[in-house]
Amino acid sequence: MDKKIAYIIIIILFGYQTIVYAQQRFPKPEFESGYVYPEYQVTEPRSPVLEYMDVAVLIIVLSVTTWITLKKRSRKLILWISIFTVAYFGFYRQGCICPIGAIQNVSLALFNEGYTLPLTALLFFLIPLIAALLYGRQFCAGACPLGAVQELTGVYPVKIPRAVEVILSSVPYIYLGLAVLFAATDSHFIICKYDPYIGIFRLNAPVTMIVFVVLLIIAGIFVNRPYCRFLCPYGVLLSWFSRFSGKHLTITPDECINCKLCKDACPYNAILPSTIDAPKEKTRTSRSRFLGYLLLIPLFTAAGALVAAQFSDELSTVHQDVRLANELRSEEVSGIPATSQQAITFRESGETLSELYLKEDYVKGRYKKGAPWTGAFLGLSLGIGLLSLSIRKERDEFIPDRAKCYSCGRCFEYCPVHKDKIYRDGK
Repeated sequence: MDKKIAYIIIIILFGYQTIVYAQQRFPKPEFESGYVYPEYQVTEPRSPVLEYMDVAVLIIVLSVTTWITLKKRSRKLILWISIFTVAYFGFYRQGCICPIGAIQNVSLALFNEGYTLPLTALLFFLIPLIAALLYGRQFCAGACPLGAVQELTGVYPVKIPRAVEVILSSVPYIYLGLAVLFAATDSHFIICKYDPYIGIFRLNAPVTMIVFVVLLIIAGIFVNRPYCRFLCPYGVLLSWFSRFSGKHLTITPDECINCKLCKDACPYNAILPSTIDAPKEKTRTSRSRFLGYLLLIPLFTAAGALVAAQFSDELSTVHQDVRLANELRSEEVSGIPATSQQAITFRESGETLSELYLKEDYVKGRYKKGAPWTGAFLGLSLGIGLLSLSIRKERDEFIPDRAKCYSCGRCFEYCPVHKDKIYRDGK
């Protein structure tokens, strides 16, 4: 499918969304009390029937995408199904609910007794992971509207240096760890606050988010899928499950001829080369390197836990009760009245400072318990990542890196064996 057609469809969808929004929007009321609107807003809740319809659509899209990538091997059809998901999960559903944000719902439910996780949120979280375990990252290929937008805007892809890619690839792990910590302590949903869905698919996004999205799209023209590769926390989970997938997209439908064209065509460095012509390494050297990195894993895990524990108080300031307590404590010391909306609301509520400080201590206690686990997770991830780099497997053909491959089908078009098969089938 010509990308120009895809762009036209997206513009039409965006224009339609603008018209509908303009017809339904009422002017916001002006408050004299100094009330400030929240930085981000959520969509209106839907009926249970429509929510389960969203789940059904997700399953259908994943099933069709899997059939296209594994059986039909057509990048054009992948792009068409992506257009549908942009229209449905993007502009129609405005990116809510999404598996990426569902990470926080699951974390909140696991560590807080007062919150009941909606079944639809749990299904949106689990279904793409199950699909990844079975067939690879099919959600990234055709079911994620944000991924589809980035795939369509990647017009002039360039490869970034390997060292830079490795450093940037650690950001999603940090993002995931903090998102789980903040949601588990009932502090904040940072994924929702900084979710590019808001800037792309909603017209009431703050200016800062719109600017972020514009910069993301501009960067995506040259560096394909910048959010998916270097920010998306759900992508971390998908890569884990996809690594052990039962079946996966293959670059060639037949025997690989090691032409290397697919490797040069993949902008994600997600193709593992053949090792036929690679120099052989001594077994003793590879074993020594493997054992060295293996011994570093517990060291990195312990170091991560200790470092994160030192910053637990600073991390706890994300919680509104801790911020308010700090603000009012400063008021007592300086004598300058706190003028924030939270402080004004607190004074009007009749709650005492002692009660607020008890809440603050409770929140900080939770962070003292949770922060070390977050640090341990990051240290463990770093150790396992280094260990995986030390493992060298013998390969007699070019194959996708199951953890990094987005099943986008770009490599199909560059494989001469694939083209020859299409030609023969056409005849």
